[in-house]
Formats: sequence, structure tokens, C-alpha cells
Amino acid sequence: MTEVKDRIAAASGPEEPSGPPAMGLVGWLRWTWRQLTSMKTALVLLFLLALGAVPGSLVPQTPIDPIKVSDFLTAHKTLGPLYDKLGLFDVYKSAWFSAIYLLLFISLIGCVVPRLSVYARGLRARPPKPPRNLNRLPGYERFEVDAPDGVLEAATRELRKRRFRVQVYDGGVGAERGYLREAGNLLFHFSLILALVGVAWGSLFGYRGTVLVVVGNGFSNTVAQYDDFTPGRAFSGDDDLPPFSLTVKDFEVKFQEDGPQKGAAREFKAQLGYQETPDAPEKSYELQVNHPLKLDGSSVYLLGHGYAPRVTVKDGQGNVAFSGPAPFLPQDSNFSSFGVIKAPDARPMTLGFEGFFLPTAVIGPDGPVSVFPDDLNPQLVMTGYYGRPQPETGKPESVYQLDKTKLTQFQQNGDKWRFQLAPGQSVALPDKAGSITFNGYSRWVKLQISHTPGTDLALAGILLAILGLMGSLFVHPRRTWVRVRDEDGRTVVEVAGLDRGPERGLGDEIQAITKSLKPASSSTEEQP
Repeated sequence: MTEVKDRIAAASGPEEPSGPPAMGLVGWLRWTWRQLTSMKTALVLLFLLALGAVPGSLVPQTPIDPIKVSDFLTAHKTLGPLYDKLGLFDVYKSAWFSAIYLLLFISLIGCVVPRLSVYARGLRARPPKPPRNLNRLPGYERFEVDAPDGVLEAATRELRKRRFRVQVYDGGVGAERGYLREAGNLLFHFSLILALVGVAWGSLFGYRGTVLVVVGNGFSNTVAQYDDFTPGRAFSGDDDLPPFSLTVKDFEVKFQEDGPQKGAAREFKAQLGYQETPDAPEKSYELQVNHPLKLDGSSVYLLGHGYAPRVTVKDGQGNVAFSGPAPFLPQDSNFSSFGVIKAPDARPMTLGFEGFFLPTAVIGPDGPVSVFPDDLNPQLVMTGYYGRPQPETGKPESVYQLDKTKLTQFQQNGDKWRFQLAPGQSVALPDKAGSITFNGYSRWVKLQISHTPGTDLALAGILLAILGLMGSLFVHPRRTWVRVRDEDGRTVVEVAGLDRGPERGLGDEIQAITKSLKPASSSTEEQP
């Protein structure tokens, strides 16, 4: 019985494999590369890149505002640590965002490079010979002539006039045009790579920071003097910053005084004095919106402006605890500006104040408000707090917020104490805690200093992408053939065409070529 089974197995041959063959490591690598470099994957990665940038606009970012990040972590005990683990507080430097960016870059390169060689071979290739059955093509015309002499020469001239690349064959002509369509596709994808390189270059070697400067004060281009600073990954410190300095000498602003747009800013400009290096002579520049100051590859922009009341705070011992300007931030179009004044060195109690600076104050139903952004009737409306002196913790604090967790608001006659001062006026604090004097006010300007070395490259990539997209949309490839053949003793001329994309006037062009060839054939017949 065993011998019979062996004979049957030998007669039936080797067993068929039960499943598909194993791909192996090389096979899996090839499959992964094909998937990564496909157009579908590139579009998905581009969508993920745009989607991944959304948290960078909605969630506070550590490089831009670390204080807001700290406040978010304090207020959201569960969500904050989760965001931190996911890298949402520094999206553009997170591992997952960098991975998407790098994969998109590789996908585009893998998509473009092989197509370049295919396109180069297509440029060198000759237009194909006329197919056997031209009458099956979507564009087709035929006519008879008495003699074939001169028809192919006339067809060659006509097709070249229509910007076809022509190849003459025995008894026929092959022509092709529209090579720029594929060039447009390649240019579009190459431009995306160029834009990504520009953005990456700026992200690595650029920086951006903002600083609020009170008129009369100066700024030196060092990291410590910025209010917020976002460096590139390859930024190494002050050595990478150009050593310029500037002083805001004056600020001018004009507001619309009447009409439906009353209060709108019509002009504001800052008069700067700057030095490109510490030893360079001082130069002047009028800084305006959209007219930045260019300094050694960096640009200084004018972003905004506001008011900085100048106050003097004396403590209960008669010592000056604070003196100088305190920038207040505008809250509405009439520049009702909120701010705080801190005097942590006051004794025997630390002092703090918060409230509004109103450039044109009036008494409304809800209290004092500003009705115009210019300084027509400036008033300082605030309240005060006191508390025990606290040890220094080293934790950064916002100069625009007052931590009231360990402070108590002043009371007077059983109610919260508030005061309203005009320039030059003073008020004594309750319980002989000191006094505060409103000396006057200055203006401040907000400057942005940025260095983005890849901007021109990214802009060139965008412009080239538009050019490539136009080429891929408006250039349509087409093949056309003209053939002369004998049919039952008659000479027949066939003209046919094929669009290699959406059909756009193919029939009209075939008819026009046919019409141009008919008179040429007739004139040929009349020649001796």
C-alpha cells in the first residue's frame, strides 16, 4: 500500500504552494518605497502637515509665550501633561511634525527623480509611426488626390507651424507636441521640494522675536532683551545675532477725527536711530508699517503701539518703590489700555496696582471709558493691593498680569478702593501704606525683529509651483499623423489625431490641417 501511495505522489509532481511566496526583506523594502513615493501618499502627507499645524495656532507655544504655557499647565491638570507628552506646546519642533515633514520631503524626491529620467527619454524619443487603422482614432479626416507628390512636405510644414515635433516616415508623417505638460507637472513637484527646503532653511538658521520699546528707550540685539524669542534649531546664541542696536526717538500717530471711521489710525511711524555695530556711526530711519528696516540680513518691523503711564510709587516708609513707565496694552479700538504696576520692594508691605489708562476719558453709565484713541483727556483709573513680602522664586512672571493669590485689595469705607488720576496728580494709599503719583505718559512701539534666510527660496518655489501648475493645466499633449496610401488605384490622404488628455478642439484642428493640405495637393497636380 505504501508503494502505491509513493507512485501516485511521484506521478502527480511536486505539491503546489498553499499561499503566495514570501516577499523577503528586499521585497518589503521595495513595496514600502513604492508606497511612500506614490502620489496618493504625498497628498496624504501634505494634508497631515496642514492638519498638524493647527495645534500650533490653537495651543500656546513655549517658544512664543512660555508664561501662557505655564498657566495652561496650572489650569489643566489632566490635559496639560497630555499635551506636553504629545509635543503640542512646541508643535513645529515635535518629533511627529518633523517626521511628517521629512517623509513628505522624501516622498516628493522619490516621485520626481524617477520621472525626470522618463521625461528625458520621452524628449529624445521620435514621434511614433502612423498606426495601421487611423480611422479608429477620435479625430479623423480623409480625402483623395491625383498624385501624392508634395503632400507629406506640405504636411511637415503645416505641423511644424503648429509647434509639432515632426518625424517623416515612409509614406507618412508622425507629429507630437505638448511636452511641456509633463515638464509643468515635474516643475510643480520640484517647486514643492524647493519651498520645503526654504522653510526648513529658515526654521534651522532663522529667528524671530518681538520687543516692546518705550519712546526714548533703546534696544540691543541680544536674546536677553527680547520679550519673546523663537530661535531656529541651528541657532547657537547671541553669536548668531547681528550686533546692531537702535533707539526709538519719537513716535507719531494720526487718527481719523470724524466720519464713520472715526478713530481709525491713518498714519503711524517711528523715528529710529540705529547703529549696525557698536563702533559704527548712528543713522536715522523712519520706520513705518510694511517698510521694515534691513540690518545685516535681519528685518525690523513696526507691529503696534500704545501708551505707557509714568508713575512713582512710594511705600509706607516714604521710600520710592517704583518709578518709571509701565506699558499698558490696548483692549479696544479707542485704546482703553489695561496694565499693572508692581512694587515688590515696597515696605513694610509689597504693593501692586492694576487698572486702565484711558487716553480720552469720559464718565459713562458703567464708569470711566475712553471714547477716542488719541490723548485728548488722559486719565489713570486703577485699584491697589498689598501683601507680605515674598521670597524670590526665580519663576518668570508676566509684566502685564498681577498675581493676586497672596495679595489683598485695599478697602476704604467698607468698599473696594479705587482712584482716578490725571497727569500730575497723586493719591495717598489707605492705611498710610504709601502713595502713587501719575507723572505723565509716554508712547511705546512693538517691534518684530526676524531673520528668515529661506524666504526667497520658498517664495521662488511658490512662484515656480504656480508656473508649473499653469503648464500642466493649459498645455495638452497631442499626436497627429498624416499618411498617403494607395487604395484600389486611388491616392488617399489620411489625417488623424489623438489627445493624450482631455479632448480640446481636436476635431477642429484636424479639419484645419486637412483644409491646408488640399490646396497644396491640387497645386502639386498642376506642376509639369
